[in-house]
Amino acid sequence: MSKLLVIVESPAKAKTINKFLGKDYTVKASMGHIRDLPKSKLGVNEENSFEPTYKVLPDKVKVVAELKKASMKAKEIFLAPDPDREGEAICWHLKEELKRTKAKFHRVLFNEITKRAVLEAFQNPSDIDTNKVDAQQARRIVDRLVGYKISPLLWEKVRRGLSAGRVQSVALRIICDREREIKAFVPEEYWTIIAHLASDKPPVFKARLIEEKGEKIKIPNESEAKRVVAALEKADFIVEKIDAKEKKKSPPPPFLTSKLQQDAYRKFGFPVKKTMRIAQDLYEGKDLGDLGTVGLITYMRTDSTRVSMDAIHWARRCIVKNFGNDYLPEKPRIYKSRKGAQEAHEAIRPTSCDLPPEKVRKYLTSDELKLYTQIWNRFIASQMESAAFDTTTVDVRAGDFLLRTSGSVMKFPGWLAVYRDFEEKEADESREGSEEKEALQIPPLEEGKPLKLERVESQQDFTQPPPRFSEGTLVKELEENGIGRPSTYATIIATLQNRDYVNKDKGKFVPTELGFLIADLMVEHFGDIVDIGYTARLEEELDEIEEGKLNWIDALKEFNDKFNDDLKRAEAEMKDVKREEIPTELNCPECGKPMVKKWGRYGYFLACSGYPDCKHTQELAENGEEAHEFADETEETCEKCGNRMVVKKGRFGRFLACSAYPACKNTKKIIVNHEGKVETKEEKTLDEKCPKCGKNLIVKHGRFGEFTTCSNYPKCKYIKHKETGVKCPEKGCGGMIVEKKSRRGRIFYGCGHYPKCKFVIWQKPIKEKCPECGAEFLVEKVSKKSGRSLQCLTDGCSFKTPLPS
Repeated sequence: MSKLLVIVESPAKAKTINKFLGKDYTVKASMGHIRDLPKSKLGVNEENSFEPTYKVLPDKVKVVAELKKASMKAKEIFLAPDPDREGEAICWHLKEELKRTKAKFHRVLFNEITKRAVLEAFQNPSDIDTNKVDAQQARRIVDRLVGYKISPLLWEKVRRGLSAGRVQSVALRIICDREREIKAFVPEEYWTIIAHLASDKPPVFKARLIEEKGEKIKIPNESEAKRVVAALEKADFIVEKIDAKEKKKSPPPPFLTSKLQQDAYRKFGFPVKKTMRIAQDLYEGKDLGDLGTVGLITYMRTDSTRVSMDAIHWARRCIVKNFGNDYLPEKPRIYKSRKGAQEAHEAIRPTSCDLPPEKVRKYLTSDELKLYTQIWNRFIASQMESAAFDTTTVDVRAGDFLLRTSGSVMKFPGWLAVYRDFEEKEADESREGSEEKEALQIPPLEEGKPLKLERVESQQDFTQPPPRFSEGTLVKELEENGIGRPSTYATIIATLQNRDYVNKDKGKFVPTELGFLIADLMVEHFGDIVDIGYTARLEEELDEIEEGKLNWIDALKEFNDKFNDDLKRAEAEMKDVKREEIPTELNCPECGKPMVKKWGRYGYFLACSGYPDCKHTQELAENGEEAHEFADETEETCEKCGNRMVVKKGRFGRFLACSAYPACKNTKKIIVNHEGKVETKEEKTLDEKCPKCGKNLIVKHGRFGEFTTCSNYPKCKYIKHKETGVKCPEKGCGGMIVEKKSRRGRIFYGCGHYPKCKFVIWQKPIKEKCPECGAEFLVEKVSKKSGRSLQCLTDGCSFKTPLPS
């Protein structure tokens, strides 16, 4: 055993660093945090300066024992977890557990896992930053106080297994508030008037009506639209003003964590959790053949736009080499980070100018290559010259009316030659993003010259409600309001779904009945905790603790005093949802007594107030006021045992189950029609045989619709997927791409040889060779803006052709 021990978090990181340091060092992994507050109790002494009680995590006992053994033989111990609060806390916990050794401890920090950066860090070690440790402890203790004091209250008042969290509850409130906005939204009618005009030279161009008698015009109905159209058809059209100028668009800064998460979701459909996992792998190192294992990107948890001058210089050299001097700005671009950003970190960027995406392509998975290419392109673009456009705005006078048209022609692409900024400009956050508007062709015009009216068109529209949040837009909302940190967003989103507080519908978050209930209880009784401004201020206080400007114990005491007062009131005043019976105007169809609304495992339902003498229950309709009047028991008999089938409600809706359960476990999918009658969806046995066991295949109905599976389930779990006729592009696979559905019901396409081959895409593959690069298949993409089109997925290939609607 060498006398120099290095401890990092992960085996992958350990493997990469070990190759850089050589045989004098032993590198071991802690596998993340080794200690935490105990699960069985609060673990925080509120009476003694919030002293925490830390325990070695059960699954880390063996790891800690191995580290202790190694530390006893070490002369020096280098603690090298990630350069953030969590990493600093891991260092402190490691030192606390290993402090019996006589070895000297060092803290080493590096922002990228490259040989140069690692060796430089080991030549300049430092001490553990206690301010960062205090900030992490304060966050952990606040989260523990909130979670371990509110959650039991929710268990008592609502149901077991629920949870509340400092950031989680704010995120839930944001989603619920948006859903209420959508439900309360009343569409307003409005009309748009477009004039088709011609001058002496082609082409005919369009101008939109914007003013009448000097005031902004609003056309609320068809009759008003007809009046305006009639007036315009009689008017003389004259060019009143032409405004032509050059407009420049600067590049965006390199990626922050949150921006990378948003961009990866919009462009590739990557959930936040997936983006962070891929980025972690790129950071910790990939095996690049003869080059060895190299970290391809800098640390991926950052809110800083700072970039080292070395990286800026090599980016500028890369720009000149690949694009020429015209694409290089006179001075390097320096971006200003937001207030409170951790400037010790850099933005997310590639680690080397010698590793462009095309050079490392064969060593990365398709998803890794997508994310790395995006990081590379955005970083290079951030140091490029601005894009330039010639824009023209024309005002046209028609009597009392003013119309306007504008066009834009790209004069110089600048950074747009490398990267397209996928900003959200449409309410529904189109996955296609928003590229530069297609230039409107405006003929040569002169002020004061008359125009000929070809025709006037009027178009009816309605205002749209605000969109639901996707993962990308929720991250954006949390970031803009200073709630949580990018490193926590994946956990927050996962918790909201795991607790059944939200579901996803077409990639957008929809609060469940339980989610609304919990959000309302939190707002009513813990208004500060779910207040956006208060939560953001708490994040600022954590930053101040890290900067040494605020004592962490003082901050905790201020928070806890107010929190405990709210908790006492909530314990006394929060309604007991479990036992609450809300009167209704409905009567029980069996005994005639009034029905009451009660809360159950799957939400509110109606029950007879005569319980236990009458046990009749029925489901609430979606409006929560009326009910589908169907009996629990049906006329249908179980085809397996002959007993009556009964209607039950599970996590995913209503279903038909045998009344002899658990002796008979037969179930069927059902729906309730508009008349309130139960309709079943029968299983259909096919003549086709299962390719795995030879039994007949059957058509079944699941949560996301109809599917074909083996009748020998659960002994045989074969599911027949719809084939696309396209071969899997992975080398040596030989499988076919088939249509599949995700856990949330979204259609995607993957290799039929899964799990041996994990190739997946979201777009529908079409068996047609790319005419430009020769790729074996194209994909069908759908955009609300540009409609349906065929595109090539091959990086560097720009083939795209529209499809008929």
